Amino acid sequence: MIEVKSLYKSFGDKEVLKGIDATFEPGKTNLIIGRSGAGKSVFVKCMIGLIPPTSGQILYHGRDIAAMDKRELLGLRREMGMLFQGSALFDSMTVLENVMFPLEMFSTDSYNVYRQRAKDYLERVGLTEAAHRYPSEISGGMMKRTAIARAIALGPKYLFCDEPNSGLDPKTSKLIDQLIQELTREYNITTIVNTHDMNTVRSIGDKIIYVHQGRKEWEGSSETIEMTGTERLRHFIDAGLDNQPDTSE
Repeated sequence: MIEVKSLYKSFGDKEVLKGIDATFEPGKTNLIIGRSGAGKSVFVKCMIGLIPPTSGQILYHGRDIAAMDKRELLGLRREMGMLFQGSALFDSMTVLENVMFPLEMFSTDSYNVYRQRAKDYLERVGLTEAAHRYPSEISGGMMKRTAIARAIALGPKYLFCDEPNSGLDPKTSKLIDQLIQELTREYNITTIVNTHDMNTVRSIGDKIIYVHQGRKEWEGSSETIEMTGTERLRHFIDAGLDNQPDTSE
């Protein structure tokens, strides 16, 4: 579980996050939505320790990330899996080698053990036959599945996904959404997805937080989001304003 308490973040005179409180539970897909400039990316960067908050707490099972020393922070990051918007695969490595990469870096197992583990995760995401291909030889959807396998290779407690469906067609996007949700529940991961895709919101939003101008303006689920009484969120849903700057009051 991740708990965020009264989170503020400023850059000079510009206040980007304004007192966000949130709880993200294991075994659920937790979505953060909002228009461009709403503070979603800064929110996530604070949670994973890339930038320090101005004030507030981010607790990982009761452990405050701001109070961790370098050793503790490194240990926490080994418990995190990251799925980047552009997949971020290494072009010079095969699909299998890409999945093996974090295992080579952090696993204490032997080469044969972690190689087999990487193969097992590729099988789990349906890419066994693509193991020896290079990223340039596979589709965008296959690249994303490779990135997912790599993200979960170390058995993370926490999985952060940044726009996982970016650049994908609707059918492939749906498959990626289903895979993220299945793995979240199967491995009891605390998954946080930064997205603007309303299909993702409607299909796998176990918990949804809507951020507007650095504040948490709404919280609910895919079952309740369509019935929200928040006018700004309804406008966001109906008019597709997610790609416009968050400058309205």
